Amino acid sequence: MMDGTYSEDSIRTLEWNEHIRLRPGMYVGKLGDGSQPDDGIYVLLKEVFDNSVDEFMMGNGRIIDLNISDSHVLVRDYGRGIPLGKLVDASSKMNTGAKYDSKVFKKSVGLNGVGIKAVNALSTMFRIQSFREGKSKLVEFTGGNVINQQNIDSPGEKNGTLVEFTPDETLFGKFDYQNEYIETMVRNYTYLNTGLIIKYNGVSFTSKNGLLDLLNEQLSGKELYPPIHLKGPDIELAITHGSGYGEDYYAFVNGQHTTQGGTHLAAFREAFVRTIRDFYKKDFDASDIRTSIIAAISIRVEEPVFESQTKTKLGSRDMGPNGPSVRQFISDFIKNSFDNYLHKNPDAADAILNKILDSEKERKAISGIQKLARERAKKANLHNKKLRDCRIHYGDKNERSTETTLFITEGDSASGSITKSRDVSTQAVFSLRGKPLNCYGLTKKVVYENEEFNLLQAALNIEEDIENIRYNKVVIATDADVDGMHIRLLLITFFLQFFPDLIRQEHLFILQTPLFRVRNKKTTKYCYSIDEKDKALKELGSTAEITRFKGLGEISPDEFKAFLGEQIKLDPVRISSNDQIAELLLFYMGKNTPERQEFIIENLKVEGDLFEETIDNEAKRTEKSILEIEEEALA
Repeated sequence: MMDGTYSEDSIRTLEWNEHIRLRPGMYVGKLGDGSQPDDGIYVLLKEVFDNSVDEFMMGNGRIIDLNISDSHVLVRDYGRGIPLGKLVDASSKMNTGAKYDSKVFKKSVGLNGVGIKAVNALSTMFRIQSFREGKSKLVEFTGGNVINQQNIDSPGEKNGTLVEFTPDETLFGKFDYQNEYIETMVRNYTYLNTGLIIKYNGVSFTSKNGLLDLLNEQLSGKELYPPIHLKGPDIELAITHGSGYGEDYYAFVNGQHTTQGGTHLAAFREAFVRTIRDFYKKDFDASDIRTSIIAAISIRVEEPVFESQTKTKLGSRDMGPNGPSVRQFISDFIKNSFDNYLHKNPDAADAILNKILDSEKERKAISGIQKLARERAKKANLHNKKLRDCRIHYGDKNERSTETTLFITEGDSASGSITKSRDVSTQAVFSLRGKPLNCYGLTKKVVYENEEFNLLQAALNIEEDIENIRYNKVVIATDADVDGMHIRLLLITFFLQFFPDLIRQEHLFILQTPLFRVRNKKTTKYCYSIDEKDKALKELGSTAEITRFKGLGEISPDEFKAFLGEQIKLDPVRISSNDQIAELLLFYMGKNTPERQEFIIENLKVEGDLFEETIDNEAKRTEKSILEIEEEALA
């Protein structure tokens, strides 16, 4: 029984900023360090920036300045400016704001009067200044507490709002804003708000064609037909097909990038299939219609309901209090506009039909192989030595838990160490036999003919739909040497080629294991880089013993337990907006060996680089040149 008395004194009422600082995850999701695009520091930035974009949407201010230097963020818009007398309340009083008045902000992203207060409370420095008709007011906070406020004459200053903040490192830890993620966010804002000019660190971004520009930037000439661009009141679509597998969507609500989709994306996928079937008067399989689709959808909803404060998934069922359902609205628009487009553009209609027929032909061609592959996988799973499943899936259960992880390992020793160290309730292990096949340029038929790929996709349960995936995290766990890195590349190629949504939905990770163990009689330190090893040596002294781990099998199960638990280090495998998948696969996995050799020669010699050391040692060990190793590996 716990000590202490439960009385009136046990009940506390927290100040607004105390609650936010005590439970930051309720307001910004996971904190993170800036290495992932949904980390809390980007949510803080969006909360401020959304307010400026909302001003533009209401017809006020075409330019927004954004400057980020280290951990300091500045956002200046040229809208109407917050009424000076309410500046303190708007930035530090919960549930206070103009967005409750739908006449002023009809279809806004933020509606709850919470976002900017969370930024304020979670920052060591938060400064907000409003400019209105030559007058301004400045208020400065730290941790949500006012430390200074003053009224200032500002003749010549344009109306608008200036916000500066520095996220609190005591809450977020050491973090860095990644330019790649900021640029993607900025570009998305311009695609969704044609005519808006965003000046990010002095560079201007704008868009004239909205979602059409977004799709064209992603495609790089690999589309099967020119993107179809459709616009209507409160909705915009851009659609085409590529040459790969999977479905690629960019979904937005009121300017918010809903990376997890929601009711609007589900309605689009359903309506697109129905319209295609009606137009061609044939009951095509939905998978044949949507395979390799690349589409962007944006809708405007009154008083949107999202499934979390970070607004990554739309939950609204209706377009507004008195409007149609989201499903009906999108269905009606696609049925009319998309159907009309197909009738008026026979070349696009023929291209879509040919794509569907090709997908159907391939699916039917491998249906027999699929049946045999399923039977082989099912039989193998009864006594499958490759897969050591977790208890959540015992009894042939396929449901996915957010806690489940599958480690893909190479060889018996590595899989043995991880198997003995894992949490058997939630962590599973799949053991590869040597290097998998380089599947670049092959058809999906190889997935079912190749035993290892067939068993892997069966274990993941992703044959029909990525939404059925059995493990929330799929972790590639290979040695930190040339062979291990090559196996990583081959597996990533497999997923990019046939199951790209597994990467797009951020299920794929690389396990980072220590390269060195530095220890003396009292202390043991595990180091993930040469710099960490050197630092540990300085701390533990020259008598410390150094062990270089060349393979996962060399790490004992007892040591592995620390790396697979709370201290696990996972690097997410992501596809950024700048990545052209076809070009990447062609260069790194194609048959252009001379060009790739030249690239290796030019980029290999980097002083102090561990990768160079690893390749060099491997070359000496095998008495082969680096180029011979690379040639053999990619053969």
